[in-house]
Amino acid sequence: MHRPFRHLALLAIAGLALPAAAQFAKPEDAIKYRKSGMFLQATHFGRINAMATGKVPWDAKAVADTAAVLEVVSRLPYAGFVEGTDKGETKAKPEIWTERDKFNAGATKAQDEIVKLIAAARTGNQDQVKTAAGAVGQACKGCHDNYRRE
Repeated sequence: MHRPFRHLALLAIAGLALPAAAQFAKPEDAIKYRKSGMFLQATHFGRINAMATGKVPWDAKAVADTAAVLEVVSRLPYAGFVEGTDKGETKAKPEIWTERDKFNAGATKAQDEIVKLIAAARTGNQDQVKTAAGAVGQACKGCHDNYRRE
């Protein structure tokens, strides 16, 4: 897909995610949505991290393309953390809702680190991507340690 069209498509997808919370008919729908978003986020981050750490061959174009997708999918899960979704088939700890400011701060930190990773990916420099990916991993781990059941 040509770059301008890809960006428009990604913006359209991101725009659809914003009103998602109002579209959930049942709490189970929101839980499925956020799980799907987390899966997509982890999958795309994993691809970048594997190349950054040398587990698979480095491909700067693939990293940049994957980062463009990560830019959108990394925003998706948070629309699914709505009231009433603390019960059911979820690994989300109740502290998400009782410590909402701390949870949101952790989510913001992860998003900020992902933005840095995307910028690093655009440079094509493996060392910069590796450093940025490490920071993303630590931000994700911090939130998972505090707000995700194993």
